[in-house]
Parts: sequence; C-alpha cells; structure tokens
Amino acid sequence: MQAQAISPIHQVAQRNSAAQAYRFMGQSVSYGSLSQGVISLAEQLSAMGLKRGDRLACIGHNCPQLLQIYWACVDSGVLFCPISPRFTSQQIIELMQTHSYHRYWLAADTPADSTLIQALNHQNQFESVTLDFTRQSQRSAPALEPHIAVNAILTSGSSGTPKAAAHSLANHIASAKGSRELIKLAAEDSWLLSLPLFHIGGLAILNRCALAGACVVFEDKRLSLAQQLVRDKISHLSLVSAQLQQLLANSDSENANNDCLNQVKAMLLGGGAISGDLLAELAKRDIKAYTSYGMTEMGSQITTGIARTDGSSGKLLSGRELKIIDGEIWLKGECLFLGYLSEDGLNLPLNKDGWFYTKDLGHFDANANLCIDGRADNMFISGGENIQPEEIEAALKLHPLISDAIVFPVADAKFGNLPAAILKLNESKLNNSSANQPLEAELTEFLADKIARFKRPRQYYPWPEVSSAGIKVVRKQVIEAVKR
Repeated sequence: MQAQAISPIHQVAQRNSAAQAYRFMGQSVSYGSLSQGVISLAEQLSAMGLKRGDRLACIGHNCPQLLQIYWACVDSGVLFCPISPRFTSQQIIELMQTHSYHRYWLAADTPADSTLIQALNHQNQFESVTLDFTRQSQRSAPALEPHIAVNAILTSGSSGTPKAAAHSLANHIASAKGSRELIKLAAEDSWLLSLPLFHIGGLAILNRCALAGACVVFEDKRLSLAQQLVRDKISHLSLVSAQLQQLLANSDSENANNDCLNQVKAMLLGGGAISGDLLAELAKRDIKAYTSYGMTEMGSQITTGIARTDGSSGKLLSGRELKIIDGEIWLKGECLFLGYLSEDGLNLPLNKDGWFYTKDLGHFDANANLCIDGRADNMFISGGENIQPEEIEAALKLHPLISDAIVFPVADAKFGNLPAAILKLNESKLNNSSANQPLEAELTEFLADKIARFKRPRQYYPWPEVSSAGIKVVRKQVIEAVKR
C-alpha cells in the first residue's frame, strides 16, 4: 500500500463533506462532521498525555463513540484496544493486566454501580479516560504513518487467554481492497454493523466503508432486522448463520421478505459452516451471498467466494498469500498482523521464510476454492484412526433439527478415545417436529452414508447453557460445561 497522508475518513470529508459516514438510531452523521470530531478526539488524547504506541482499552458495545475513538487512534498512533463488556469484571481486569492496558475508556451506558466500575476503581494501575464527543476541531487532518500499530483485537482465546493481535492502517486498507474485488462497495452503499467492534469482522466493516466512502449503519435494537433493512436502506450485511436464520424465521410474510431483502446487494456469511437449508432459502430469494475464510491475524477475509452447499470458502484475495503443507495452512501478505502484544512490544511468530502458521487444516478443490478441514489442535486418535471433529460436525449439521454441533473425544479403555457430540437444536423447527430431538438410532442411520462408521459419535449431549463474550462459540468452554 502506498503511504497515505491522511486517513480515509478525512479523505472522504475533503472530497464530499456531506456524504453519510454513519447512521445511528435513524439519524445520519456526515463525513465532514465525523472528520472534525475525530481530529478533536485525537487532540484530547494528546492533551491527556497519550502518545504513539500507548494502549487504550475501550470497553463497550457498538456505538458511534467507539467508531470515533478508533479513527482518533489511527490519527494519533494510540492503540485502540476494544474489549467486550460481556466478559466478567475479573476477566476484563485480567485482560488489561496481561496486555498492559493502563488507560481505559468505558462506554457511557455502563451503570455507575456496576461491578466492573467497582473493580476498576479498586485497581491503582488503571486510569480512566474521559472524552468530549461533542467537540469539533477546525484544524487540518494530521499526517499519519500507515505502517505503525493502531489497534489490537483479541483473538477468540479457544486455547487459553486471548492474545491481542496488532494491526496497522496499511494492513486494514489492504484487507478492504481485497474484499471489494468480489464484494463491490460504493459511496452510495451502507453496511450494517451487525458484528461487534471488538471482533475483527466488525472493525473490517469500518475500514471497508471508509475506503469506499460508504455509510456504516449501527444496529437499532428498537426495530427488527427486517424493519431496519428497509428503513436504513441497507445494501450490505455481515452475518453469522444464527443471525441469518433468525432473520429468515422472523420474516412475517413473503412480501415482507422481498421488501427487506431485495435491496440487499451482498451478504457476507461467516462464523462457521452455513447449512444447506439456509443456502436454499437464500437461493429462493435470489440473494447474492458469500462465504469466506478469515482470521484476526489477517485482518478478516483471506479467501472469499459465492456461498455453496459444499462449504468451500472461495478463492484467495489479493494482498494475501496462502500455502498448504501436509494439509496445514500457512499465511503471509500485506494483511498479516504486526504481532501479538507483549509487555514491552510486539511478538510476531513466523517461520524463517516469513510464513505464519494458522493451525487450520485445509485443501483446494478442483476449482481452486479453499476448503477448511478443521483445526490441527482439535484432531484426536480413536483406535489408531485420525478423527477430525469438524468433518463429523459438518455431517451432523446437515440434519434439519441440528443447528450446531461440537465433537470431542471421550476416553475409552479399548480404543483410547471415542467421538462424542454436543448438539444444539434448531428451535424454529422443533415446534413443527413430533420429537424434541433426534434419537441416537435416528442419527446413526442419518450418518451412515455421510461419514465412516468409526467416526460416528457414540454419545450425544444436549447443548449446555454457557455465556459467550464474543460472536464465536468457544469449543473448550462448551465441552468443559458438558464434562462437569
């Protein structure tokens, strides 16, 4: 990426100050107003002593203030470090200590008597940052260095404490440019911010829209998704399968479906495999839907393609490099993160040739589409055979009553391990079924022509009640809840 003198939002403000930058609760804010507000926030951060490389924890759900702080951090070189408020107070404190977040901003809707505020007040190592979001600055947009770290996004933490992956603006712009090769985004378009800004998928929406001069639309919880699609004329959506399922299930009539979905130009589906039933519903409505393979360390999308029933993740986008060695995926390119935050800097774990090991397993099909086969660290051995849980999970999710599944090993004296499965049922279809959940015998017959016999789960468990601080299901957390 060529060095940019100023950030994308200021560039759009100079070209077309009146263009819509974001929409919140039905009200729009222009790029001109956003630009002046962001310049003011960067000035406020500097006046409080925050400088390039300092880390600012930002705790809150999606809101315009988080968007503004992100772009102010881009201008100032302060690291924007969002944390989900759904973590417990103790988890937030531990994350801030682990990653040396000594300054923090807390969303205004946090109750004054919350346990989080009480916990933060009892810690002498943290300092609260108060910002005035009503102030505007008439100064010129500051020059920036596009290759320095400006944000750190927590990984899913499926194998322990989440790591904080740092990216530069150059990384994000390269990611956005690759995305628009397939998913076109223009100044007149709007993208619904349905993913949290503490997740790389949410932050990617801000960068894609800024590069295109398009509008970011915040979710309005007063409306159904279908109603908001119509009111805010939303053209682009990022959804996980559960959100898409809810949208289709909550649509009251065929006319309502057509009204709200006809104006959608593109839908990026993530968060795991998409069932054949959902893809069939999209096909009925002639909706252009895409699936992708992405990760926090690569700024979101790596491959993207038209959604298909075979579960493939499309082709490699520009600015990325991908190779598969012994079934394992390695990455590098313009989108590759700068490293994980450590106490005194960044740690970038690469091999001697500069490749990043993902621990993801995959292969290319005959059409050069990437197919994800699972995680290397999820595999286990049963009776001398390698068991890849994701293969069994994908087969189980073909059953119309199963919306999600997690397969894990259970110790066995004869085979060493045997596969067991945790099933999450499709609530919208249970009401129309005579049985509340499929019986083991029924599942055995269902899987007979889909996976080898030795891969068939020997035990089934109902999905436990577990809380999640992100949009991804944490396998370890669900499995541990079942084993208790």
